[in-house]
Amino acid sequence: MNRRDALKQFVVLAALATPVAGAWAANEAFQALNPAQPTDDPSKIEVVEFFHYGCPHCRSFDPLLESWVKKLPQDVVFRRIPAIWNNQQLAGLARLYYAAEISGDLHAIHGKVFAAVQDDKRPLNTEAGVSEWIQGKVAEPKKFMDAYKSFGVNSMLQRADQRARAMKIQGVPTLAIDGKFLTSASMAGSHEAALKQADELIARVRKERGK
Repeated sequence: MNRRDALKQFVVLAALATPVAGAWAANEAFQALNPAQPTDDPSKIEVVEFFHYGCPHCRSFDPLLESWVKKLPQDVVFRRIPAIWNNQQLAGLARLYYAAEISGDLHAIHGKVFAAVQDDKRPLNTEAGVSEWIQGKVAEPKKFMDAYKSFGVNSMLQRADQRARAMKIQGVPTLAIDGKFLTSASMAGSHEAALKQADELIARVRKERGK
């Protein structure tokens, strides 16, 4: 893919980061999901960030989110789910994310993927683009690419798309709290306000559980 095509790809991905106009009422800092959705570990309060690597808002949110996650109490579990929205480019970026998660390389390359996609316009939505880019960035490139093409990653992509649809995710970054609530900067007013709202929703879930 040439530079012009890669730039066109980025423009499309960035546009997908914008929430649907009028999706939330004015000054509504969060939305209750109806019906509530099941979580992977009912013994924990689950926080999920829906994101994608072509989203500039996700990139600016990421350092704040990382700091916030480090301070979460033990009864809270955090995970990310890449948005796909039936888009092949986003599916390719999601495949890269899950390959990094399976291979154990996510911590090493997560921030670099944002820069590669948004600044360098690298076509990391393709197998060839990923295979070339990871050289020198992960300890075992073959292991990474085996994970990239694995049945396990295929299953993760299907599950990610199902969860995003069930939770009616319309823009990123969005935080889902225990399958019951959604909040985001577009709802709360800023990234910092969204994290504060998430803290309040975690406390609410904990109280409802009687803990």
